[in-house]
Amino acid sequence: MKTRRLPLSGIHLILRRLLQLAGVVVGIATVNFFLLRFAPGDAVQVIASEAGSASLEYVEALRRQFGLDQPLWWQYLNYMSGLARLDLGYSFRHSMPVATLILDRLPATLLLMTTSVLLAVFAGGFLGILAAYRPGRWQDVLISVVALLCFATPLFLIGLALVVGFSVWLDWLPVGGMFDIAIQAQGWARVFDVARHLILPSLTLALFYMAVYVRLMRASVMEVRRQDYVRTAVSRGNGPVRVLLVHVLRNAALPLVTMLGVQMGSIIGGAVVVETVFSWPGLGRLSFDALVQRELTLLVGVLLCSSILVVLVNWLVDFTYAVLDPRIRSSRS
Repeated sequence: MKTRRLPLSGIHLILRRLLQLAGVVVGIATVNFFLLRFAPGDAVQVIASEAGSASLEYVEALRRQFGLDQPLWWQYLNYMSGLARLDLGYSFRHSMPVATLILDRLPATLLLMTTSVLLAVFAGGFLGILAAYRPGRWQDVLISVVALLCFATPLFLIGLALVVGFSVWLDWLPVGGMFDIAIQAQGWARVFDVARHLILPSLTLALFYMAVYVRLMRASVMEVRRQDYVRTAVSRGNGPVRVLLVHVLRNAALPLVTMLGVQMGSIIGGAVVVETVFSWPGLGRLSFDALVQRELTLLVGVLLCSSILVVLVNWLVDFTYAVLDPRIRSSRS
């Protein structure tokens, strides 16, 4: 039985992508390390201020324990050598390795981001198509006004408004957290509990980016509908649903997919605000706590993990773009 071998061009593409990822990791780790080290304050000063009256000997002992008494270039070499061994350092605040702490918080962030992106893309795409097929009518005006309000309102205000409306006034949804600690549900009850806690933070993050996708999809659909191949498909007797799905939507979705890849970094940044407002135990909340506590090793690790996540999502966007547009596949082959 013969096994299919990966084409040589595919191997070169994979190797090139892996080299790009390695360069991105080294570059981002270097920039984040020196940028945060040059910022005023460190974890020792925060711990000393929390202690109230810390002696000079105690401060020096903490610096030796954290490795902050070494020259900056030596700290950088130690960090990069540990990174080569997949060791991101140790969090003295949480008393565990940084990699373990990030892996514990990563699923919560991925769940929030995936749900928010899916809501934003599908809701924004649907509303954009609806507005494009009703240009100038009340549906188009209403969708445009709602999209403008969602885009102009800061994320934390959207989150607070949803909390006041659905948690305080109506008492339908929980205020924050990822699950109810008092219940300790298991099985499907646990899934339902997490889903209830996920509604408000994912909706908050999705509403802002949905506004962008609405306007982009509306303009793209209106442009594609004027193309000759769409008019030809209509003249041949194809129904409106087939024309939309086969001829319009596939080409109109290309700018939306491109924008999704461009905005992935800002979506992660928005997750920091949303996770802080809703006490969602993800990487965003973890990075905010690390910044306040000046735990630079943990903060560099979170930023590095977020950057790798952005790169991987952009690879997925490139693959999706190639599936939607066959010309991309032909140019790469």
